Amino acid sequence: MKTIIKVLLSLSILLLVYFCIMSVLTPIRFEESKDKREKEVIQRLIDIRKAELEFKDQHKYFTDNFDTLISFLKKAKKKTVLKEGTLTDAQLDAGLTEATAVKIVRKGNAKEIADNGLQNFRRDTAYVNLILSIFEPSEYTEKTIDKIAIIPFSNNERFELKVDNNFINSTGILIPVFEASAHYKTYLFDLDHQEMLNVIDLQEKLDKFPGLKVGSVDEPNNNAGNWE
Repeated sequence: MKTIIKVLLSLSILLLVYFCIMSVLTPIRFEESKDKREKEVIQRLIDIRKAELEFKDQHKYFTDNFDTLISFLKKAKKKTVLKEGTLTDAQLDAGLTEATAVKIVRKGNAKEIADNGLQNFRRDTAYVNLILSIFEPSEYTEKTIDKIAIIPFSNNERFELKVDNNFINSTGILIPVFEASAHYKTYLFDLDHQEMLNVIDLQEKLDKFPGLKVGSVDEPNNNAGNWE
């Protein structure tokens, strides 16, 4: 009987030690996983911001439809100036400007080009694929750009996308705004449940969004992310 009691006591002590260790390790592991995941979610939100700003630049308003945004990214072109050569300090001191140099080169007068030292100066306008223009080739292609809408580490859930193209600021100026967000529940759902609830509860008590988001439809914030 004494032996059984000793064994049970030993097991109880081991269990207590285990639970004590886990009570310390669980929050640490949760934070490590949370930080790792949020780096990818943040990068995706930055990419959405780039796409929305390009969409607004060409259409003068934001879109709250990912299908529309993705279709735009696949089809749109971006105006780019291809530059070759730079003006020297001597040329600038002589009053030569970029605009003047471009005009001289475009006229094609070989003597005038040589007199101004612009033989290797070129400024050509080209239209390039928007995806290749604003993203690194390793990030997205026309075939993979659809994933820009998907929250990393989620069950294939999309970011929530909101816009207000008729927002009037405090000075009466019309400022279109957008917001893209991912709730903690979408990308932390498979981690420790209680730790996730604790993080959500803390943010809500601080009156902050429980997750990551970029931009705001409540007030202009220069399209900043809530991690910045």
